[in-house]
Amino acid sequence: DEPYTNNFTDVLEGAYYYDAVLWAVNEGITNGTTETTFSPYASCTRAQVVTFLWRAAGCPEPASTVCQFVDVPKSSFYYKAVMWASEEGITTGVTADHFQPGATVTRAQVVTFLWRWDMYPQADKSAGFTDVPKHAFYADAVDWAVEVGVTKGTTAKTFSPNDKCHFRYKRRLPCLYRCCRWWYLSLICNR
Repeated sequence: DEPYTNNFTDVLEGAYYYDAVLWAVNEGITNGTTETTFSPYASCTRAQVVTFLWRAAGCPEPASTVCQFVDVPKSSFYYKAVMWASEEGITTGVTADHFQPGATVTRAQVVTFLWRWDMYPQADKSAGFTDVPKHAFYADAVDWAVEVGVTKGTTAKTFSPNDKCHFRYKRRLPCLYRCCRWWYLSLICNR
């Protein structure tokens, strides 16, 4: 593989997200907002995160041709991604028939999508965050994500699960990058 050339004026070498951005663009998971800008400070939506996962998985065709979510138009770039994620159990939507594709994704939602994509692995111990209730839908996902190094807390004691992910590529792609690297390594090691 030839190394990817960074054409983005807003993705500077040395930034902690630099490798993740170049990896994601090179792998076809995402692209820039223009030919020369990536916009690492732009917000990230639920539709975008699910699309990143779908592309990282190789753009598998969903089994169904009809989407259960009434707010996911067939003509949208994320239509197949949301259908695939729903069929795989990665998302259940915000209700049985609504996905809220344009909503800014939260930290809890991102780690839950990644955790479900990895087939619900159990962490060896709790991350111990005071703002992650034991029975929250995302509690096991947070414990797993911290344990395998996909993410960490916003402080030593808090995860801030309801914080919106306002940094579309700056914050989420490094998580996806670390998750994919961890996932690929675990596949190789467990053969």
